[in-house]
Amino acid sequence: MTGWLDGYIRGYLFGAAFDPMEAENWRVLLLQPVIDHISKVFAVALIESEHQDVVGATEVRYRNLSEVSKLMMRESNSLPVAKCIYERLPFPARNGGLERAFIEWAQADTQVHAFCKVSETRHDFVRLRYVKEDGLPAFYSPDFLVRTGQAVYLVETKAQGQVTTPNVQRKLKAAVAWCDRINGLDGKQRGNLPWHYVLLGESLFQDWRGKGARLGDLLNYARARPLADASTQGRLL
Repeated sequence: MTGWLDGYIRGYLFGAAFDPMEAENWRVLLLQPVIDHISKVFAVALIESEHQDVVGATEVRYRNLSEVSKLMMRESNSLPVAKCIYERLPFPARNGGLERAFIEWAQADTQVHAFCKVSETRHDFVRLRYVKEDGLPAFYSPDFLVRTGQAVYLVETKAQGQVTTPNVQRKLKAAVAWCDRINGLDGKQRGNLPWHYVLLGESLFQDWRGKGARLGDLLNYARARPLADASTQGRLL
């Protein structure tokens, strides 16, 4: 690790050769913006170093939401549903209006065959790795899993002001890459349905719902498309 840091600082950090010991150049390395930049670059590089090219057949481990038999919730902050393995689904007590509205719409829309509110703590197998803006690795769980006749959707609902924040966009890149890997599997291994990620802002949600549109159509419209390099969130060189 020390050798990597030394090589990066001397040859790449400033886009030119840099000698920390010349004329006390090392002092610039103590500046907080420089420290933060190096931390971000190396956090991403370490995560990428764990990725391995898969040769041969992919081993698929199937996990079921039913592995979690019960979800704990308050009745006052939950809704009865019929399209889920759970009899009720929760929504946040504070600022949970958008998630509540999503549950109501999904329950009413005939295009939605099944859906579930993902529990970040109980459904620990519905987690995606991503790199936060500060360069540190983290895990992220989407708000909902939704199945229609055409696709399976991972859905994240967000207040409009949060849609473009850096960490939300980094989660989007990680989720698109995750779905892209699933779609690379044989159709039988993914229920013969494509998987998509939807980052659903409140304004778009309310606009379509207010016009009497179908939730299934909205999800198909708003799904994120694969990026040219969705799995890469910064590189060492």
